[in-house]
Amino acid sequence: MGRMHNSGTGNSNKSSLPQTPKNLKITDGNDVEYSAEFADHADLEALARANAANQRVKGNRNK
Repeated sequence: MGRMHNSGTGNSNKSSLPQTPKNLKITDGNDVEYSAEFADHADLEALARANAANQRVKGNRNK
């Protein structure tokens, strides 16, 4: 018989693969640690751009 005519017992591992626990799933991008004492000028600029972008998004949602 060919490959398509097997009895279906070839791979019984599919049903027992572990799932990712909910506490390990990352739901948003806000899990990055930030320390102001180690920030340089580029970090502060990036933080200001991110805050400005968040304000624009919040402003567009309220309209």
